[in-house]
Amino acid sequence: MQKKFLPGLLLMVMLCGNVVAQQDYLKEVKEALQKKWPENHSINLVFHGHSVPSGYFRTPDVRTLDAYPAQVLEAVKKIYPTAVVNVIVTAIGGENSEQGEKRFRKEVLVHRPDVLFIDYALNDRKIGPERSKKAMESMIRQALKRKIKVILLTPSPDLSVDWAKPGSELDQLSDQLKELASTYSIGLADPYDRFKKLLEEKKDLKDYMAQSNHPNREGHAIIAETIMQYFK
Repeated sequence: MQKKFLPGLLLMVMLCGNVVAQQDYLKEVKEALQKKWPENHSINLVFHGHSVPSGYFRTPDVRTLDAYPAQVLEAVKKIYPTAVVNVIVTAIGGENSEQGEKRFRKEVLVHRPDVLFIDYALNDRKIGPERSKKAMESMIRQALKRKIKVILLTPSPDLSVDWAKPGSELDQLSDQLKELASTYSIGLADPYDRFKKLLEEKKDLKDYMAQSNHPNREGHAIIAETIMQYFK
């Protein structure tokens, strides 16, 4: 049986709650980022997911320095110039959350993230919401057990999807991620909502894409902006 998602009003309430949480969710991390030598220590930001955080533009071209993990690093360093920050990308192109969960302990947790970003929704259409939720919950629980701050990402665009049609697979996965963020009291970066707003403003999403399912630098900048709300 297909999962029923929360009504729009409830989701709106959840989103409002999450926006408030952005101010304080990384409070301890931001305090650590402000410390100067010799009291400081390195901060590890780990990005786990599929081809988008991996930096794929027009396959097989990988532009690591244009992808949102690198843009986040640059933006964080502008705010916290004395911080030692490591960006570690454990993402693999073509992977879904079930595959990412299988290597989570050995290839992700081993880096001891201070903040963990998980971005699988675009590819989780292949496995569906139910299987995606199971894999995502496993990774979330493992991270929280180690007191790691987790921020989930809603999907970036795929131009093959009719964004004007409600109830798409991306809509469902996006709503499910919002539910998970609320259930586990963790962070949520919402590029899906930002790109939808661009459509409402009559912007052409092609201007933000390197190919149908991979953002260009401008598209990655939008994703990075949704993450940076947690570091300001």
